[in-house]
This record gives sequence, structure tokens and C-alpha cells, in this order.
Amino acid sequence: MYIPILGALALAAGTILEKTVLRKKHISTKLYQTAVFLAIVLAMIPFIYFFWKMDSQALELKNILIFVVVIVSSIIANLFVFYSLKWEKITNIEPARILEPLFVILLAILFSFFVGELYDKNLKVIIPAFIAAFALIISHVKKDHLSFNKYFIAAILGSFFFALELVVSRLILDFYSPITFYFLRCSTIFLLSLIMFRPKFKLLDKKSIWIILITGAIWAVYRIVIYWGYLNLGVIFTTLIIMLGPVFIYILAWKFLKEKLNWKNLLTSIVILACVLYAVLS
Repeated sequence: MYIPILGALALAAGTILEKTVLRKKHISTKLYQTAVFLAIVLAMIPFIYFFWKMDSQALELKNILIFVVVIVSSIIANLFVFYSLKWEKITNIEPARILEPLFVILLAILFSFFVGELYDKNLKVIIPAFIAAFALIISHVKKDHLSFNKYFIAAILGSFFFALELVVSRLILDFYSPITFYFLRCSTIFLLSLIMFRPKFKLLDKKSIWIILITGAIWAVYRIVIYWGYLNLGVIFTTLIIMLGPVFIYILAWKFLKEKLNWKNLLTSIVILACVLYAVLS
């Protein structure tokens, strides 16, 4: 249980660092995406020699196609999330971003009907998940209507595609070590981003470069923890613990980015925390 909590903290720290770089006007989302994936790859290179594992089954056509779905979903997800992060406050889009674990749970339940041995169906998780989702929607209600601007919608789409990527990844995760899988995923995304976007790295100042390098290392820790949890603790259990991440994000955004917390943010965090504790302890 403690390892996924480390992942939740990494999620919060990584998000805050990303925001500090993306809010700079001269750094585009495409430049940032290419740079941060390069940073992730560099952070993992020293460990690849010791933790490399890829079974021959990973090279079967079916599994290669699944890997392609993972890559495409990840690229789409990152573009949506970086766009929303760049132009909107974290506390305003966090209710949309936290839909990711809820999407993961729902998709995992759906996939369990077809590949039951990889995804656990736990009824005690479904009810808390829907309660948390309802709380997130309520937190964004203003004057009897939902305030869904384009940044909020982009964050929702990013959350969905990240969830799709994670759930699909579980289909082939057994054929890799967590580090190997994430290294291959990020290396592929970096190369594709470099080819598609042709970013100008000279626009990055020294401070931003260091922040991106640190962020890359944090995301490596976060995703490796996620994959380890999927393999050893199960998709739903790991996802529930990771749901604590947005609660940490609210706190860090208030502390370091000076973003104000309103009562809806606080109430939503309490509801999420209660739902996670209920599902884990029941």
C-alpha cells in the first residue's frame, strides 16, 4: 500500500513542476512534450541494464498492435493535458484530471468481462467510484450550470485517454518489467514527437531545463510504481490509492503556486479521501 502512496506523491509533485514550466509563454506544449519525454528516457537509461526484461511474446503481432494503441492514446492524452495545464489553473482543472482513476476503474470493469484474469471486479469499488465522480461534477457547478470551458473539456479528454492507455497496457505488461515497458513507451513517444513537432530546444532556459529533468525523473518513478502496482496489487486497488494524488496537488498548488482553495475543492478532496479509505478498508 505504501508504494502506491509514493506514486500519488510523485503525481502531485510532477504536476506542479509541469505547471511551473508550461505557464511560461515561450514554451509551447509541443516543445514541452518532446523535452519531458527525453528527460524521462534519460532518467531511466542508468537502470535499464539492471532491470531489462522483455519476453518473446511481446513481439507477437497482437501484442505489438496493443503497444501501438498505448502509444497513440498516450500522445493524444499528453497533448490534451498539457494544453489544459498551460492555460488554466491547476485547481480549476483538477476535478477533470481526477476523472482519470475513475475512468480506469470503469474501463477495468469493462475489460474484466473479456479478460477476467487480468482485471478484478470488486463491487465495493464501484459505489465509491461513482460517489467520487458525482462529487467532482458538483464541485464544478456554478449558478445552476456546469462550467465546462475548453480547458476543462481538454483535461477530461486527457484523463480518458490516459485511462485507456493504462488499462490497455495491462494486457501486455506481463511481458515486460515495469522499467522496460515505460522506457520503450517513452522512447517511442519522444522519437515521434521529435519528428512531428520539430521543437526548438534553444527556447528552453537553464532553469526550465533543470525542472524538466527533475520532472522526467518524477514521472518515471510515478509510472513504474503504477505498473508495479498493477502487476502485484491489482489495477483497481492501485488506482484507488493513486486517487490521493489530486488531494496532494490541491495542497501543493496552494503552497507553492499560491492558488486559492475554495470550499468546493476542499469538500471534493474530503469526499475523495473518504471514498478511497472506504474502498481500501472495507
